[in-house]
Amino acid sequence: MSVDGMDEASWEPDGADEAQPLVEMVGRQLKLWREAAGLRPAEFGAKLGYGENLIYKIERGVRIPRPEFLDKADKVLSAGGKIAAMKKDVERARYPKKVRDLTKLEAKAVELGAYGAHNMNGLLQTEDYSRALYDMRRPAYSQDEVERLVAARMARQAIFERQPLATLTFVQEEVTLTRPLGGRMVMRRQLERLLEASQLRHVEIQVMPTLREDHAGMGGELQLLKFADGTALGHWEGQLASRVISNPKEIRILELRYGIIRSQALTPRESLTLIEKVLGET
Repeated sequence: MSVDGMDEASWEPDGADEAQPLVEMVGRQLKLWREAAGLRPAEFGAKLGYGENLIYKIERGVRIPRPEFLDKADKVLSAGGKIAAMKKDVERARYPKKVRDLTKLEAKAVELGAYGAHNMNGLLQTEDYSRALYDMRRPAYSQDEVERLVAARMARQAIFERQPLATLTFVQEEVTLTRPLGGRMVMRRQLERLLEASQLRHVEIQVMPTLREDHAGMGGELQLLKFADGTALGHWEGQLASRVISNPKEIRILELRYGIIRSQALTPRESLTLIEKVLGET
């Protein structure tokens, strides 16, 4: 929050990030436009409805302006759309680098398969469910960080509408259907989201029953991405780090495990019936 009580509506960029030069360039451009209009930072901020401190931070590249900030600045500075035109590039810079990298890979994939053990896969999460997950992280994130991460996760879900359509398969542990993360109503909406996604012709959702004596997924969560040229990559995320897996031998192991996991899980039709049952009991 700024000194005048207005939401600063920006986020700090990642350090050592290739997006940083872009953020700094946008800040310099805003400063040049402001000075050309004969406005001091405090005056400019007052016209936009933000504090002077935020204006300084954005112009120095310490803060990333939100799209609505750039829209307001464009109008106040009579930039004729030149400032607002930077929104698309700035929008990408708002998200953490590892999310941007993963999103780029997902945007190119023709097939994506994911096994989730502890919570819903990020591509299937509702905004409220995602926010609940980030709210419960320890050490705690700031509210700005939570909103930044939630926005990045929601942006990844564009893969469902991408053309040409990618084949998307998910296997979720049964416990992820019943663990009420975020509360009962958040969980109800999350289950409804699963049912909605399962109706898409290019999406298959399966549930791994808890009462399985044989389970190939004991190694933890995994994600596989396959591309049009026949190559494949894996993605693994742990407690404190995530990594992209490109070694062909490791990819073969992940493909083998994921195939067996899918064979051990309920069929998509059986899974749909179970999700509907759990929703009715939630």
